[in-house]
Amino acid sequence: MLVLGISGSLRHDSYNAMLLAAAAARLPPEVAFEQWSGLVSIPPYSEDLDLEPASVHELRDALARADAVLIATPEYNHSVPGQLKNALDWASRPFPANALRAKPVAVIGASTSLFGAVWAQAEVRKVLGATGARVIDEELPVASAHEAFAGDGSLRDAERRASLDAIIERLLGAVRVRLDLAV
Repeated sequence: MLVLGISGSLRHDSYNAMLLAAAAARLPPEVAFEQWSGLVSIPPYSEDLDLEPASVHELRDALARADAVLIATPEYNHSVPGQLKNALDWASRPFPANALRAKPVAVIGASTSLFGAVWAQAEVRKVLGATGARVIDEELPVASAHEAFAGDGSLRDAERRASLDAIIERLLGAVRVRLDLAV
């Protein structure tokens, strides 16, 4: 089983990349994790482009290979970072058979604010639902992210770790259901 991680932040040492790494460390040993790092190279979405840009092909291919997707998003101006929304717009095309359709996806987020990217997580889940993804309807707001991680990259707070574990279990459970239905 493969879980694809996507950080909605373009910052090199972002808290959301750290959150994905913390999640990857909590996955069972039989589950592989791959963090997709091509967000910065996705061009603005345009139906007028004659050819699919290489970076978009790479995104769609990574999504197609994955059994599940885990997105960690910051919050910009109480909403989704533009580059993440842009990538989701590209991934949603062509609509009837897009790479997110029926794919189990969970959204978590970290922010230095006291809200922990709650609004951005809700917005990303809404967009994913519109694409036809199988959205895990739970959130993990990691507020005060600059204080939330231990030296080893794990979440300091036991309650947050338990919430992350529950989201991971629901995500993997959705994959197992999908795989059983495909047999």
